[in-house]
Amino acid sequence: MSKTFYYHSEQDDLIDSADQDYTLPDDYQVFKQGIGFKIWNAVVRTLACAFAWLYSRLFLLVKVKGKDKIKPFKQQKKGYFIYGNHTQMLGDPFTPMTIVNPYRFYTLAAQANWGIPFLGKFVIPVAGLPVGKNLKQSIRLLKDVKTAYRDKGAAVIIYPEAHLWPYYTKIRPFPATSLNFPVSLKAPCFTMTTTYQKCKWRQRPKITVYIDGPFYPDPSLGKKQAQEALAHQVYQTMVDRSKLSDYDFNSYVKIDGKNSDD
Repeated sequence: MSKTFYYHSEQDDLIDSADQDYTLPDDYQVFKQGIGFKIWNAVVRTLACAFAWLYSRLFLLVKVKGKDKIKPFKQQKKGYFIYGNHTQMLGDPFTPMTIVNPYRFYTLAAQANWGIPFLGKFVIPVAGLPVGKNLKQSIRLLKDVKTAYRDKGAAVIIYPEAHLWPYYTKIRPFPATSLNFPVSLKAPCFTMTTTYQKCKWRQRPKITVYIDGPFYPDPSLGKKQAQEALAHQVYQTMVDRSKLSDYDFNSYVKIDGKNSDD
């Protein structure tokens, strides 16, 4: 059931989506107007949330620790950012719905996700913020993130490792620019670290997700330095939590250098 993955660098994309080169038009809108879209939005989120609870708790065996840390923000309807390690194909899109308010959350995602059959057409457009492929799209993403954070009071989920590595138990390096949004918006952020533990009655491991934070950008630093400081804090927190994994379900072997576990 487990699998061995071979890679050159920790930035390799090991899993391809159904349409890896899918591209959205430059005028694509995340926040559509009209009563029809609002109804559709509520229906999809409700159904997705029901699936998320069943899938994450009954199939993935997810246990979440630290949800109380984001409770004040949820109650006050204030926006915040959550950074997680990208290790679950379906779990990463759906498990956050069992942690944050499912009607006030958005996730940064590569445009290839919009090319996934069914999910890309009906589910992802409701809560997905597409990462830009050109300057115009990148500017729109910045505006959309501001809208989600400030106007919607939403949780914005970001997987800074970018690429999915299934059941990987370590934290891959990510650029300091991944923390651009909380630094620019002077916003709080949390970490959501997925760890894996051996299950007594099946080969596939159970999951414990740890929520830590809030972390804030240092206002005394310039933007670049603040990004670097916050990125280090977020990364180190996730690394420390990842050490609570005690079961490697999949194997990862570097084909032109040292094994990542060395």
